[in-house]
Amino acid sequence: MKLERNFDILDYNALENKLEIALSISRNGQWENFSIKEYKEMADNFSYGLLELGFKKGDKILTISNNRPEWNFVDMGLGQIGCVHVPVYPNISTDEHAYILEHSDARLVILSSKEHYENIKPLGAKISKIEKICTFDNVERAPNWMEIIELGKANKSKYEAELQKIKDSISKDDLLSIIYTSGTTGRSKGVMLTHYNFMSNVEYSQSILPDGCERFLSFLPLCHVFERMVNYLIQARGVAVYYAENMDSIGKNLNEIHAHGFAAVPRVLEKLYDKILLKGKELKGVKRSIFFWAVNLGLRYELNNANGYWYELQLKLANKLVFNKWREALGGEVKIVVSGGAALQPRLARIFTAAGIPLLEGYGLTETSPVISVNHINYPLLRFGTVGPVLDNVEVKIAEDGEILMKGPSLMQGYYKDPERTLEAIDKDGWFHTGDIGELSDHRILKITDRKKEIFKLSTGKYVAPQVVENIFKESPLIEQLLVVGESEKFAAAIISPSFHYLHGWCFKNNIKFRGNVELVNNPKVIKRYQEEIDRINMKLGKHEQIIKFSLTCKEWGPETGELSPTLKLKRNLLKKVYKVKLDFLYGYTVDCGDLEVVQKPKED
Repeated sequence: MKLERNFDILDYNALENKLEIALSISRNGQWENFSIKEYKEMADNFSYGLLELGFKKGDKILTISNNRPEWNFVDMGLGQIGCVHVPVYPNISTDEHAYILEHSDARLVILSSKEHYENIKPLGAKISKIEKICTFDNVERAPNWMEIIELGKANKSKYEAELQKIKDSISKDDLLSIIYTSGTTGRSKGVMLTHYNFMSNVEYSQSILPDGCERFLSFLPLCHVFERMVNYLIQARGVAVYYAENMDSIGKNLNEIHAHGFAAVPRVLEKLYDKILLKGKELKGVKRSIFFWAVNLGLRYELNNANGYWYELQLKLANKLVFNKWREALGGEVKIVVSGGAALQPRLARIFTAAGIPLLEGYGLTETSPVISVNHINYPLLRFGTVGPVLDNVEVKIAEDGEILMKGPSLMQGYYKDPERTLEAIDKDGWFHTGDIGELSDHRILKITDRKKEIFKLSTGKYVAPQVVENIFKESPLIEQLLVVGESEKFAAAIISPSFHYLHGWCFKNNIKFRGNVELVNNPKVIKRYQEEIDRINMKLGKHEQIIKFSLTCKEWGPETGELSPTLKLKRNLLKKVYKVKLDFLYGYTVDCGDLEVVQKPKED
């Protein structure tokens, strides 16, 4: 059976796999399982309920929810009657929520919790097109989504034959979803994706999954195109999906289900690695020496036995003494970890793979559903520092200025109600302009070097790729986020948001007392420690890329506070405005930073 529409996955599994556990979620420490039969019944009943309420093909239904089986029941139930699913991030601003609620033309809004209901209900009340707002959780005085399910159950006989007719009429090219890109500048754009946009991506990404995958843990937001495609992909392979209780329970949940795989953004993996290193630093004597011997060995790992027999022999010993404990910490059975959404530090792919935890980086955008390329389990289709081979059904070429251009069946229909920006993104020859700079090598292996619009030129004429520099600095456990700037200046500078969890621990060990983060980033010993770290990392960079001056901020940057997008990308233009006074001070345009926060006064070069 060829999978061309999202609900084909459900029908295929109901016929072929008959899974006892198709979806599961941890609630209050207990796993609640749904068989494929229950999954299909819930999706069908949701479809019947919507039909009874007068919903029809093309109507928009918006969800703001955590990851849960109910999200899937809704997603499949909408797809099979031709309605359009608009999944939205919970952690964006109220203003952005209000914009999307109105711009999307949603008739129905489904929210996961009391918190979301209290935040969204006042916004929805101002929008005439929204007919109903309900919740997945039981929320006092809020309509519950189960009312639609019960309505569907009561009208099954009325709509059963009609539902099949509607399903038969749904084309693979019909609109399935509008996903609003988080955006680092300006308003979010509504990316229109069809059934086959997703399903073509699923079909040609299946080869990355190793044999024996039966349990996958999901914790990245399902409203993110990356996790949504992975969600479809593993379901299409008949793999049970387990939804983590929350981000803090990931380690516990991995161990409970002995997961065979999961998808993660690089920041999650960086924090995992930092946590492992912290545990290693707590060891004493010989155990500590062995631990860091294994780490250093893993950081030198090369594919295809390129390091030779003696290295491989040492690696076997490191696996027995150290890396087996890393695997046990993740449940002991992980066969694959897929990284996407941002650039992965090559050292992480290298050391996790050396430790027997294959870490595969892929690349794509919301507009491409999302995968353009992805690494595979084995060499030569696995290369550290790259995003792997381009999918077989995708065309990629590199423009004269280095920009990656893409064509293929996974390319979006366009931006919702925005033909002008659609024409800007897709040229007259049908090539989508990704905005990323990259290069192609043998086996169509793609490597990303930077964002086209983010590369800046120093007054010396040298170009700096800020993402590359930022990723190198973020390898430091002291640095959570940083913004590298320097357009038309003599040198590069940075605003640094420290890793306060790590920094607080360092201060405790060094008997440095402080009453808050403002006082902390002003402490001369802290400033000196960061200067040492900057100097150390600068040695890895070309002279023009080095951070000559920097400033510590007392703020933790995140999506909730507006500095990062929901996918943890820097909102560069916003940050430059917020920290303009601070940046002017770093470059000598003001004699006093005039900032409420304390800014390091770096030494002159």
